[in-house]
Amino acid sequence: MMIHWSFNPILASIGTFSIHWYGVLFVGAFLMAKFVMARIFKGEDVPEELAERLFYFALVGGIVGARLAHCLFYDPAHYLSHPVEILRVWEGGLASHGGMAGILIALWLGARGVDRKLSFLWLIDRASIPAALGAVFVRVANFLNSEILGKPTYADWGVVFESVDATARHPVQLYEAAAYLLTFAVLCFCYRNLGRRTPHGLLFGLFMTLVFSMRIIIEFFKEPQAAYEATQMVTTGQYLSFPFALLGGAIVWWSIGSLCRASETNSSLK
Repeated sequence: MMIHWSFNPILASIGTFSIHWYGVLFVGAFLMAKFVMARIFKGEDVPEELAERLFYFALVGGIVGARLAHCLFYDPAHYLSHPVEILRVWEGGLASHGGMAGILIALWLGARGVDRKLSFLWLIDRASIPAALGAVFVRVANFLNSEILGKPTYADWGVVFESVDATARHPVQLYEAAAYLLTFAVLCFCYRNLGRRTPHGLLFGLFMTLVFSMRIIIEFFKEPQAAYEATQMVTTGQYLSFPFALLGGAIVWWSIGSLCRASETNSSLK
């Protein structure tokens, strides 16, 4: 029961200009994030206009960071020899780790000077919720594009990407999409139950821990993304994910510790 996948990645064409499903879902992820952040800001009495400002910063930061990371980590020899090609984003090639770093820097820059009372940890905690859902959009877009291929499999759910070859492969794009959707559900559950009482760093730490731990596992089912990975036991994606996952775990530990200390202090005051 192998699944044969043949999908036109182009949504519409006007002359030589084409609109791709990937681009629609990529931008849609940021628009969705803007909507969710506006709802969160409204619920916590933060000016909703900040969501509009952060949307543009995050969009630019995400694209720049993802593109630079792809060029420097996955094919550095080519892009360092042809630096102008780094600007050709429309030709494809975005790395999620760089996108993550780029968005964090962009959010820090976008929030500077807007509200001194607004903690950066508070901001990225809330931003982690739509970020997890946005990651689902991107991986579904990868599936539609028949890119980021999995290793061959005899499993019933193997997918033959007809535009690539006749080999049934692990649908790793959907594995990741499911993992990120689970992360989104966990973050929503925590925020729904804690709300304004959510300890700083908890949501962001959970996001980092869950997303990049699952990324490390799923990488074992992927084909090498860079030529030099063929001789490595650990992929570039795993190398890049380890520090993110460890940092996330450390932040969760610190956040829960802070919550426990605060509870002890309140109990002693009573």
